[in-house]
Amino acid sequence: MKPTHNVAVWLISLLLLAACARVLPLAAQQRVVSKKAAAKGSAAPVEQIPRETAVPFRVGETLNYHVSWASFETAASLQVSVAERRSLFGWATWHFRAALHTQSPVRSLFSIDDEFDSYTDAMVLETRRYETYQNELGRKESRALDFLTTGQKPWGPGPDVIVLPGTRDPVGTLYALRSVDWQRTPEFHVPVYDGYDLYQLSARLDAKNDTVSTAGGTLSATRVSVKLTPSTRQVADINFEVWLANDPARTPVQFQARLPFGSIRAELQPEGK
Repeated sequence: MKPTHNVAVWLISLLLLAACARVLPLAAQQRVVSKKAAAKGSAAPVEQIPRETAVPFRVGETLNYHVSWASFETAASLQVSVAERRSLFGWATWHFRAALHTQSPVRSLFSIDDEFDSYTDAMVLETRRYETYQNELGRKESRALDFLTTGQKPWGPGPDVIVLPGTRDPVGTLYALRSVDWQRTPEFHVPVYDGYDLYQLSARLDAKNDTVSTAGGTLSATRVSVKLTPSTRQVADINFEVWLANDPARTPVQFQARLPFGSIRAELQPEGK
């Protein structure tokens, strides 16, 4: 079951991959391997960079967002967090988590309670494992994928999916964006796989010192424009903006996009709200 909302997944990690129609299978670029086949291999992970990537976030960080959509001022609540640092089958990883719940009155139209877990390599910030737990419109489904590149042997219980080198999942992508030094880096490009479809993400610095007003007050933020280009051309590119606070944590304080089904905006809430 592909998420019916899909805005949720990308709002979690980039606000919106969403509400797009399902595109064609990834065929030559993606290959899902059965759990039985994956279990045959227990090879050690491929060679890793000896030093971890410097990051602005920490274990225990929890961010809560208020999501509005079209004419609905209250549409959903969104929480993203750094759950832990852990070893995953020999990989040193960050465990990122995102949860989305629709709120009244939208909940009467779309009842959604989803969780997404990303296990991201601490050395290079590539996805090693991606898990989804979906409860949408009364339908429940859970799935997990180990991300492998061509030629890499299965290292976990599987099932596996073959992805391009450097691929991130939607949740891990948000933290990858935060790890970019936007004061010195004008552009950032990376492939993203959401468990169903492959996208090329292109992010561009728009403003280093933009002024943003949120529930927590007015602050200076870096504005980054993001474009998601699908692996097939049957659906249009998805464009949106993200504001990262000019603080040491590069905290995402706001996301915004104008889509055919209505504008979407997510705003960081003060702690305790």
